[in-house]
Amino acid sequence: MLANNLLSIDPYEICSIRPPTENSSLTFRLAKNCYWNKCAFCPVYKTGAKFSRRTIGDVLNDITNAKRIFNLLNEHIFMNNPFGRDDAALYSLITAIKHAHIKYGKIKSLHEKSNDLEEDPSIDERMKWFLTWFKDKPTIEDSLTHIYSWVLSGGKTCFLGDSDALIFTPEFISRVTDAIRTSFPSINRITVYGRTKTAARLRTADELKQFAEAGINRIHFGMESGSDQVLSLVNKGVTSAEHIEAALKVRAAGISCSVYVMPGLGGMELSVKHGQDTAATLTAMNPDFIRLRTLEIFPGTGLQKLTAAGTFTEATEEQVIREIRTMILDIGCETEIVSDSATNLLEVNGRLPRDRKSMLEQIDSYLSLGSREKLEFSLNSRIQSFMGQYGGLSGEIFSMIQKGISGSTLDASVFSDDELVSITKMVRGRLMP
Repeated sequence: MLANNLLSIDPYEICSIRPPTENSSLTFRLAKNCYWNKCAFCPVYKTGAKFSRRTIGDVLNDITNAKRIFNLLNEHIFMNNPFGRDDAALYSLITAIKHAHIKYGKIKSLHEKSNDLEEDPSIDERMKWFLTWFKDKPTIEDSLTHIYSWVLSGGKTCFLGDSDALIFTPEFISRVTDAIRTSFPSINRITVYGRTKTAARLRTADELKQFAEAGINRIHFGMESGSDQVLSLVNKGVTSAEHIEAALKVRAAGISCSVYVMPGLGGMELSVKHGQDTAATLTAMNPDFIRLRTLEIFPGTGLQKLTAAGTFTEATEEQVIREIRTMILDIGCETEIVSDSATNLLEVNGRLPRDRKSMLEQIDSYLSLGSREKLEFSLNSRIQSFMGQYGGLSGEIFSMIQKGISGSTLDASVFSDDELVSITKMVRGRLMP
C-alpha cells in the first residue's frame, strides 16, 4: 500500500518567484514566467524561460497533487511528531518516493534537477547562482519541501503566480480558489502578482470586485518607479497615470494593494527625479503597502547592457538612500513602508505619517557617517542580509572575509577601502531580490 502511495506522489508547479511576504506560502502557478519580459532591470526570465498560460485542468491537478503530498506528510511526519519538524523523516520520505519512482521508470536518478541551465558553461556565474534558487521545473524534493515548510509556518497563506494573475478571468480564478479552500481549509489569505497596466486597462472595476469575491485578498504590483522618464528608460511598459488608476481601482474593489518601488532605478542621472516623481505618484495611488527593493544590476539584463555602453551609471549607495529619504519625506498618504528585500542597505520600516520622524532619523544617522564608516556599514549590512537569506555564509564569501572574522563577529576595519568595495559588490550580487 505504501509503494502505491509513493508512486501517486508527483511534483507540481510551485512558484519560485514570489513576494518576500509569501516565502512561506503554499503556491500554485496559473501561468509560467512573464508575458511582458522586457523590463531592463529584471533577470528572472532572461535565460530562455518561455511564457505560457496553464489550463484550469493543469492547475486543479496541481492542487490535487499538493493535497496528496500534504496527506502523506501528515501521515508519516506530522501525526507522529508533536513538535512538527523532523527533517530526517522528511529526507527519508523523499528518498523513498524517489526510489519508488526510479523502480517504475518515472524518474531516472535520485539527483533530479530543477533547472537544466545550472551547468550551462555559457551562463554567467552570478546567473548560475540565481538559477540554483529559481525552480523552473520543480522536483519531488522541491514539492515536498515546499509543503513541509508551509505547514511548519502555520499553513495559513497561499500565493498564485507567476507574474500577472490578472490576465485570467474572474471565473478562472474563482474555480482555482474554490479548489484551494476545499483542499486546504486552513488558508485565510490568497495573494497574487499583477501588472498595473492590466488592472488599469484590461480589468473593469466590476471584474476586480469579482476577484475580491473569489477570495483574492491582496495584489502585489511591481511599480518600480513613479517617474515616466524612468519607466520609459527601463521599458516597464506602463505609465505613472496607469499606476495610479490601477491602485485606486484595486482598493475600491476591496483588495489590498501592495506596491514595490526600486530605489536606484534611475541611476545617477535620474536619481533625484526618480525619488521625487515616485513620491508624488505613490501619494496619488494611496497603496496599503510600499515595499522597497533596491536595484541590483544582473548579467544579461538591459540595464547591464546600458551600463556597459556608458548610457546608464549605477547610483551610489548614498544616492539610493537619499532617494528613499525623499520618498519618506514627501509621500502624503497614510501607508506602510516595508523594507523586506535583502537588496536594501537599510531596513526602513514604519507607518506614514506616524513614523516619518523616526524613519528619517534612521536614514540621517547613516548619511552622517564618514566615507570609511559607510563602506564598513555596507559590508556588515550585506553580510547580515546574506546570512538571513541563506542561513549562513557560502564558502566563497567566507574565504573573502576570513581574515576579518574573530569568533562570531566580523571586524571590517582590517580591509582596505578597495577590498570593502569588492567584497560588498560580490555579496550584493548573490542576494536574491
